[in-house]
Amino acid sequence: MKPNSWRIAIGVAALIGFVGGDLESRGTGAAEVAILGEADPDFAVLLQSAQRQFGSGNYAAAIATLQSIVSQNSMNAAAFYWLGRCYYEIRDYDHAVMHAEKAVSLEPQNSIYVQWLGRAYGGKADRDRSFFVARKVKKQFERAVELDPSNIEARIDLEQFCIEAPGIVGGNSSEARAQVDAIAKLDPAEGHIAMAMFDLESLKKPDLAENEYREVLAAKPANLEPYFEAASFFRNQNKIADMNGAIDAAAQVKSNDPRIEYYRAVAMVSGGADLPRAEQYLKSYLASTPDRSDWPSHAGAREWLGRLYEAQGKMGEAAEQYRAALQLDPGRKDIRERLAKLEKGSR
Repeated sequence: MKPNSWRIAIGVAALIGFVGGDLESRGTGAAEVAILGEADPDFAVLLQSAQRQFGSGNYAAAIATLQSIVSQNSMNAAAFYWLGRCYYEIRDYDHAVMHAEKAVSLEPQNSIYVQWLGRAYGGKADRDRSFFVARKVKKQFERAVELDPSNIEARIDLEQFCIEAPGIVGGNSSEARAQVDAIAKLDPAEGHIAMAMFDLESLKKPDLAENEYREVLAAKPANLEPYFEAASFFRNQNKIADMNGAIDAAAQVKSNDPRIEYYRAVAMVSGGADLPRAEQYLKSYLASTPDRSDWPSHAGAREWLGRLYEAQGKMGEAAEQYRAALQLDPGRKDIRERLAKLEKGSR
């Protein structure tokens, strides 16, 4: 798991460690559309504009649009929800929490709002390394599941929290396993993914996790995220041929998704194959996609460019990419270590 991805970061991961690579990512797009549809019709056009700005990565413009809504209607829960989402994306977790709390106060029965409040608390707990804030994360995820037992993403967040968080803030392996069972009843493919996460992160048994990911691929899910999660797993296990198989399967679902080329580039760099094309793919990803928490991050893309240039012996270019990655995400200890090693070797 990585703080910015796959599953969207719940923050407490930094309290107990981080697995590098920044490959996995998920979102809750369908639920977001539903939230927008329920918004105050008087402000629907502005909300739609804000969502488009958000989707393009123009978070400053989206914040301005949303602020114009709440300045006229301080009871618009959807606008406060999206403000929280915008601030989450730019890692301003204090404002993300403030606006998410406001959305929940206006619509306390909205499972998605409550879930994202938990995620905002997670970002703040991560940044501040605060056990006090981290305890709030679990409460919100539990409440989101209580409000809507079919909210699979909230269940996944809760499972991940229970696996990764220290016991002092609510980590509990048995509770994580219970979420796996509940998820499997709702969606068998998601159940395999949840079980894989449990096998890998709680039981530390990658062989069992691999079996689950193969079940996911055999099921041929209609959405892309399961394929990318499988690809991430195989990359971390250094099984590049299997990673490529997962990417090829994803391309059968939606060949023009820009993440396809990102993952292909990662596979190429990992396997030392066709590095010029991998460079093209990574640069294209950086140029054509917004930096968003539910997709592979731009910091991650620059890290892989750095690795590519290292493989080509271009140490100056590699260092430049690592520095750019750290500007985007200063918390990436693994990239900082790569840069330090590179700089030490150049002396």
